[in-house]
Amino acid sequence: MGMMKEFKEFAMKGNVVDLAVGVIIGAAFGKIVSSLVEDVITPLILKPALEAAHLSKLDDFVVFGTVKIGLFISAILNFLIVAFALFLLIKFMNRVKRKEEAAPAAPPAPTPTEKLLVEIRDELKKKG
Repeated sequence: MGMMKEFKEFAMKGNVVDLAVGVIIGAAFGKIVSSLVEDVITPLILKPALEAAHLSKLDDFVVFGTVKIGLFISAILNFLIVAFALFLLIKFMNRVKRKEEAAPAAPPAPTPTEKLLVEIRDELKKKG
C-alpha cells in the first residue's frame, strides 16, 4: 500500500500535472500546425510548385519511387511554424517578466528606531 501512496503523491505533484497538460496542449497545437501547413500554406503558397510537378498534395511528392520528400518538406514547415510560435511566446513572457522587474519596489517603512532617531534629530535642530 505504501508504494501506491508514493505513486499518488508523485503523480499529483504540480510539475507532473503541468507536464501532462503541456503534452496534451502540445499535441493539439501540433495538429493545428499540421492542418495549417497541409490545408492553408501548401494550397496557397506551394500550389504553383505542386502543379508544375503534376501533384495534388505535398505528400504525393516522391523521389526515386520511395523517398517521400513531400512529407519531409511538410515536417520542416511544421517545425518552423512551431519554433516561431514558441519564439513569440517566450519573447512575450520575457517582456512581461522585464516589466515586473522594472517596477521599482516601494522603499521600506522606517523602523521604530529610525522614527525615534528622526524625532530626536528634529528636536535637536529646534533647540540648536
